[in-house]
Amino acid sequence: MKQIALYGKGGIGKSTTSANLSAALSLAGYDILQIGCDPKRDSTRMLMQGKLIPTVMDLVRERGAAAVTPADVVYTGFNGVRCVEAGGPEPGVGCAGRGIIATFQLLEKFGTLTGDVIVYDVLGDVVCGGFAMPMREGYAQEVYLVTSGELMSLYAANNICKAIERLSARPKSRCRLAGVICNAKNQPKEEELVAEFARRVNSHLVEFIPRDRVVQLAELNRKTVIEYEPSSQQAQRYRDLATRVMENTRFTIPTPLGIDDLEALAIEFM
Repeated sequence: MKQIALYGKGGIGKSTTSANLSAALSLAGYDILQIGCDPKRDSTRMLMQGKLIPTVMDLVRERGAAAVTPADVVYTGFNGVRCVEAGGPEPGVGCAGRGIIATFQLLEKFGTLTGDVIVYDVLGDVVCGGFAMPMREGYAQEVYLVTSGELMSLYAANNICKAIERLSARPKSRCRLAGVICNAKNQPKEEELVAEFARRVNSHLVEFIPRDRVVQLAELNRKTVIEYEPSSQQAQRYRDLATRVMENTRFTIPTPLGIDDLEALAIEFM
């Protein structure tokens, strides 16, 4: 079983990328489980025809963990992709990372952490103990950074590299950086910048996904691009990403940049 996690800055397009990746993998014949690890609970929405499914945390709060069943938290979406949303605490109360821990414990109890590929879609602005849990506890063995060429997006990606570097030093750790995905914002020299960032943190650019209006059109129609416009160039990018993820064998311990080096890199490509 291949277990991959997509980390990145909030709003960078992790959920769009994750959902389209899962859809593409499912059409390639793989059994896919996607787990949204973000309090926004929207990771799987486009796989579910726009439906926001109940979250594990909401159900546990309402009923208690003992009263929650697999059918309550695992939903079948586009082309058989199984979907789970961890959710989080009520606004202003508690730690969102605990929702991830509770979700994994429950799914392990149910025996539902199965499939050919598990895709974890994880918030990466702040890699606290809870959000780092998929990496720390050996669930996410292959970590992909989703970033654009914007400095704050690269900053978040670099912070995640620091977490991977630290966690990889743990005994029996299986957490490795699998590559960088550029979800473009149409900046000048953006692909070159992100590719160079990937090289400097001891990794590689896995896929460059251009900004395309079809993504917004697909979401307005409550679908992934793969489902909404399968013949589009954008859909092909996601299929290419799926192929590269399955064929990827380059897993590294990253070498994070200092803030001065990161800023100097961004200036090089202005």
